[in-house]
Amino acid sequence: MDVRVPAGVSQDPFLGAQYLFETEYDLDWPVIVTVRDNPDERTWTAHYVEHHLLNISRQAASSAMARELVLHEYAHMYRYEQGHPSHLQSTAEALVLAFTGRQVEQRKLTHCYQIANHMKDIYADDITLDVYPATKLLAFLEASLATAVANRPIDRPGAVRHTPAADPDITAVNAAFALGLAERHDLIEPDHRLYELAAIAAADAPNVNLDSFKRRFRTLSRDTNTSEYRKALVDITRKYAMHTGGAGDAAAD
Repeated sequence: MDVRVPAGVSQDPFLGAQYLFETEYDLDWPVIVTVRDNPDERTWTAHYVEHHLLNISRQAASSAMARELVLHEYAHMYRYEQGHPSHLQSTAEALVLAFTGRQVEQRKLTHCYQIANHMKDIYADDITLDVYPATKLLAFLEASLATAVANRPIDRPGAVRHTPAADPDITAVNAAFALGLAERHDLIEPDHRLYELAAIAAADAPNVNLDSFKRRFRTLSRDTNTSEYRKALVDITRKYAMHTGGAGDAAAD
């Protein structure tokens, strides 16, 4: 692997993740790291002609989760080089197939892109969990879900909210993703706090069948092909957008 980290940035998380990744996998294309000053910049990967671009905020690159975040992105890069359907399938194309002739809320269309990213993450973390213990990942999933549940919209007399509320529907799907990933790899016992948090999220979103979404994430075929993956993506986004309430103010096509 060829990982290129800009000057003035600690190379430790990038090279540490590289060391772990190379115990089982390798990348043919070089990785060019770009560090952003915006602390809210999410970590993401783009793919260009024979190189990968890893975008990460300076804050994330120096956080306790830096190595794990970078390792996860390396796994996405590997899936892309591998030609895995989850990383080559156009989400926009799948949504056209799912919603042509239907009206879907813009909010739900946005959530569908997040669901598609969850499916990509499942396949990336199948690799990540091959080379690194799940302890920090579980803690991250638990903390993220706990924050979303705490930020759910609750009407209290005289209360004024000064921060955005988490959307209960997508929070429930995010909980299903966390449990689906954990169960897929036998990471948690039945009394793990993720189940308690997921139950709260499900109660806040009665139109979302958490168990159904959890099962869909958990049982994604490990040896999927293009047709099978496209169908899975179309089915899960259609189920979310068309069966969680709300008619449309934006056409998917």
